[in-house]
Amino acid sequence: MTDLNKISRRKALGNLASLATISIVPSRVLGLNGQTPPSEELTRALLGCGGISNSHLGMPGRILAVCDVDSQRMAQRHGQAIKKGNKDVKAYADFREIIARDDIDIIHTCTPPHWHAHMAIAAAKAGKHIWGEKPMSRTIGEGLAMKKAIQKADVKFRINTWFRFKSTFYGSGVTAREVRKAVDGGLIGDGPYKVTLSGVTGFNWKFNWVGKKNLEEQPIPKHFDYDTWLGPAPYKPYHPHRTHGTFRGYWDYDGGGLGDMGQHYLDPIQYILNKDDELPVSVECDADPQDQDAVGSFRRITYTYSDGTQIILDGANKDKSAALIEGSEGKIMRGFKSDVKGFAEKLKKLPDPAPQVTDFHQAIREKKKFALNEENGFNSCTLINLGKIAHRTNQNLKFDPKKMQFIDNAKANALVHQKDRDKWKLPS
Repeated sequence: MTDLNKISRRKALGNLASLATISIVPSRVLGLNGQTPPSEELTRALLGCGGISNSHLGMPGRILAVCDVDSQRMAQRHGQAIKKGNKDVKAYADFREIIARDDIDIIHTCTPPHWHAHMAIAAAKAGKHIWGEKPMSRTIGEGLAMKKAIQKADVKFRINTWFRFKSTFYGSGVTAREVRKAVDGGLIGDGPYKVTLSGVTGFNWKFNWVGKKNLEEQPIPKHFDYDTWLGPAPYKPYHPHRTHGTFRGYWDYDGGGLGDMGQHYLDPIQYILNKDDELPVSVECDADPQDQDAVGSFRRITYTYSDGTQIILDGANKDKSAALIEGSEGKIMRGFKSDVKGFAEKLKKLPDPAPQVTDFHQAIREKKKFALNEENGFNSCTLINLGKIAHRTNQNLKFDPKKMQFIDNAKANALVHQKDRDKWKLPS
C-alpha cells in the first residue's frame, strides 16, 4: 500500500549516518545571501497518520510525504493528502527515508510522545525544521536532547499548541495575553501567585485516558508493524489498547490526561507568570498508588517555585471557589472576572505584552524564534514530566532546576533519563 521513494533504505540510512555531525539546509530553501525569498513555498512531511495528523493536512505548504507503521492508516491519509491537492505526495513505512530527502523543509511529528525526540533529533541533524506535537517529549532527558540538537542544527521548532498567543484559553473565557497583561501591570498585586487549573476554572484533566491492567497478548494485525511502533519504548506484548487512540493510558508512551492536555494548559501559565526561564523546586502529588504500566488519575498536583508561586492541578475539583490566578491584592476568576475595583478600566490603560512571532513559516524565512519554541517549550513540558514522575512514583519531590535532578531520590531520578531499547538509543 506504499509508494516508496526511489531512495533505497541502505542509502537513506547511510545519508543519516553522515548527517550526525553536520547541519544541512537545503539549497533550494535559501535565496540570495542565505535569505529565503518570501514567495518560496516551504514543503512538508507528516510522520504519523493518526487522528492529529488530519489537522495538519490543511496547513500552509505542500505535503510531499506521509509515513506510518500502520499501512491502513497510511493509505487513508495518503489518499486524503492527494485530494487536498498534494499530487506529488508519497507514502513511506520508514520515517528515515523521508528525512533523507533534500526537498522537504518541515517535518510534522504526529506520533505518540515516545517517538517525538527521536524523530525531531534526526530531522534537526538533517537540517529540517520541526513542527512537533504536544507534549514536546515523553521524558525530561529526551527534551534536553531535543533542545540541544535543535539549537546545534540552528533549525526552527514549534509545538502544536497555540494558547499562549491566540484563542481563548480553554474554558477560562479569556486569552492568556490578557491575563499576562493584568499580571505584568500589577493589577492583582505582586507574587507569589497561586494558579488553579481545574473544572472550576475551566480545565478538564481527561481522566478517561487511563490504562488497563493485566492485558492479555493479542495477535498483531498484519498491516501493523508493532515493533517499530514501540521503537525506543520497552517491549510489551501487543494489545490494541496500548496503541493508536488509547496509548495515552500507558507510562511507556505518554502520561494520561496530564500528558495529553498538560502542554495546552501549563505552557500559557508559564507565559502568564513570566516564568518561561524558570522551573519549580518542588512537586507534590495526591493520588492513589500507581500501576507501573497503566496510568491512573490524580486528585491534586502542586508545583512550587523558588519565590513561593504555586500552580495547582485540582483533578478532584475540590476548591469550588478557586480563582484562575490569585495575587497579593486580588484575583482573576473564570470568565475574566476580578475582585479588583475598576479592573476593566485599569486594564485598558496598560501596555500590551511584547509581540510574538506566531507564523511558523515566517519564523523559518526570517530566522526568528517562534513564540513557542524548543526553549520555553522544553520548560513547560518539563512541568508535565515533573508531574508525571511525582504521580508515577506517588511521592512528593524536591527538584534542582540547575542540575535537572531530584534531590535525594534515586527512584525519581531514574525516570529523568529512561532507557531506550538498544536499536533506538538516543546519543548520550
